Amino acid sequence: MSPLPPGSTLGILGGGQLGRMLSQAASRLGFNVVILDPEENSPAGRVSQGQIVAAYDDPTALMVLGQTCQAVTFEFENVPATSVERLAQGGAVVAPGPKALAVAQDRVDEKTFLTGVGATTVDFVAVDSLDDLIAGLDWLGAPALLKTRREGYDGKGQVWVRSAAMAADAWHAVGERPAILEARADFVRELSVIAARGRDGRIAVYPLGENVHKGGVLKTTLAPAAVDTKTERRARAIARAILEGLDYVGVLGVELFDLGGGRLLVNEIAPRVHNTGHWTQDGCVCDQFEQHIRAIAGWPLGPTTAHARVEMTNLLGDEVEQWTKLSARADARLHLYGKAEARPGRKMGHVNRVKPL
Repeated sequence: MSPLPPGSTLGILGGGQLGRMLSQAASRLGFNVVILDPEENSPAGRVSQGQIVAAYDDPTALMVLGQTCQAVTFEFENVPATSVERLAQGGAVVAPGPKALAVAQDRVDEKTFLTGVGATTVDFVAVDSLDDLIAGLDWLGAPALLKTRREGYDGKGQVWVRSAAMAADAWHAVGERPAILEARADFVRELSVIAARGRDGRIAVYPLGENVHKGGVLKTTLAPAAVDTKTERRARAIARAILEGLDYVGVLGVELFDLGGGRLLVNEIAPRVHNTGHWTQDGCVCDQFEQHIRAIAGWPLGPTTAHARVEMTNLLGDEVEQWTKLSARADARLHLYGKAEARPGRKMGHVNRVKPL
């Protein structure tokens, strides 16, 4: 595929904040953007050339999107993999491809893939019944984390099982759906790495971020994280193995457990731009959103060196009402998502506090 020239049209499945920031980055590079999202007047749709209001699996909508756009991507991994396959079968250029989406949508498949490319994870077992859960607890020990195999994000669809006596309640709590039981990881902190792979196979990796969660939701990311050379090299090697194993095109987020001494476990991967990469908007010349657009359009990847130290803080629910105070700070850059309703725990925006390296 030749690099797409400015003036080309890109499609994005999903109209939330990630789609919005991808669209804004594409606009800076001279691209037009069409959003497909079932919600009218979506945050991304309002900053794009147009929006198709339809379900993600609507055949007609997918056909129109594929015929209108020279490349199509997605903003979140719960888009039906069959929709991406339908687009590709119809001749659309889709990145990342269906394989990455399918792997990331099933936690057992994801961890099986990761171990296959040499990226160590916690021990795990597939759970399809209460008996499986009890047997898994016997093998992994308690406490262990039970998660639904599919869907679930920001702490949803998961529960800690602290003893075998809790097994039945935990199985009920996840809806008695196919699940995964993960061993507890004795980690020092959570890190993440944002990496990209272009259509030519070249790879670019951003400095690591250190993350703090609150109530299962990411609260802050500090980047570049204070890590030793061994840890940095291992994180880069993991990212490269995943990108190449998936024949990936675009930006990928990798969440890591830091065990110390350069030992890292992969927690999850996200086949898209990632919340822990928002710091790049004000800490790098080419942020993760522009990088993703460059990759899917066949452009050269941009530089990933940090020119500032950034503390990214998510604004959840009514925390967005602090916008007047935050916008007055000389060291802070405010990013708001244009969402109408500030529900508790809902990501309404983020603020990047910029400091010298």
